[in-house]
Amino acid sequence: MTGICFVDTNILVYFRDASEPEKQARSGKWLAELWRLRKGQLSFQVLNEYYVTVTQKLNPGLDSMEARADIRNLIAWQPISINQGLIESAWIIQDQYQFSWWDSLIVSAAQQVNSNYLLTEDLQHEQQLGGVTIINPFIQGPVVLPG
Repeated sequence: MTGICFVDTNILVYFRDASEPEKQARSGKWLAELWRLRKGQLSFQVLNEYYVTVTQKLNPGLDSMEARADIRNLIAWQPISINQGLIESAWIIQDQYQFSWWDSLIVSAAQQVNSNYLLTEDLQHEQQLGGVTIINPFIQGPVVLPG
């Protein structure tokens, strides 16, 4: 894999979710490869969703200090902020594809940072969205992605 890969919140959450051991292992392989290759990308939206999910919804969840440490590490991926251009683009995506608002923001962010791939289980595997290919990490492993 040589392309930049934008990571959706659910992949980060599964990495910390001991109640889903198969998904935890698969997401762990993906994240390890993205760290190794320095090809991971995300947004501040993803980091905010991650914090709320792992500290308030995940059972057993993380304490706030563990979640904050994870986020501090992920800041190395230089998260994209939500801005007017990203919102305008997300509205177009939402209208065109009928995605949820949150998924539209994620796709827009991936496009804004010129990611080759969007790693998520929430959208159709291998769908092409303006230069971004959707990859479901529970269907496809990281070693099969072309540059």
